[in-house]
Amino acid sequence: MRLLKGALFLGVSLFCSLATSTTASAYSIQQLVAAADERTRHPVVYDGSYKKIGFPWGDLSNNIGVCSDVIIRAYRRLGIDLQHLVNHDMSLNFYAYPSYKHWRLTQPDPNIDHRRVLNLQVFFSRAGQNLPITHRAQDYKPGDIVTWDIRPGMPHIGIVSDKLSADGITPLIIHNIGNGPEYENTLFSMRITGHFRYLPRTS
Repeated sequence: MRLLKGALFLGVSLFCSLATSTTASAYSIQQLVAAADERTRHPVVYDGSYKKIGFPWGDLSNNIGVCSDVIIRAYRRLGIDLQHLVNHDMSLNFYAYPSYKHWRLTQPDPNIDHRRVLNLQVFFSRAGQNLPITHRAQDYKPGDIVTWDIRPGMPHIGIVSDKLSADGITPLIIHNIGNGPEYENTLFSMRITGHFRYLPRTS
């Protein structure tokens, strides 16, 4: 597995009302997976530096990003703005998130909060389904969100695809670990720290 080209840019720890969680239809899951797949067609320079962006629906230039931006941009194609949702929940429940503990922040920051993997873990566990972490490939369904530790203090995030690895069992992951959004057989290559399912109603 190709690792860490640019991962050390993460000085800001980017590696990368609450929406009601529902059981998503197969069609909606397919949309999310297709949106993540579409991200693999875009060349992206890995850049974890802090940048000011608009709010809501703020984004960096399309040709830069980190692992969390793959997730953010995939959901946005479905009309789901994680920037707004994370900011809203943090505004109401700031100390449920690790922003003070890890970064000594005292209020939400819409430029960066939704792009931090540790914050996304909290958000998905609160707003979606917090699923068991197992070593059974069959437990990881297309559209599921998985987080890992590349090594202690270096979190990572990706999305489970609908394509399988050469063993015919393990799903490939769509993620950006330094080479731009791509498919890789990385599900069990790093220590899994979270397994989530999140696809709220948008109508």
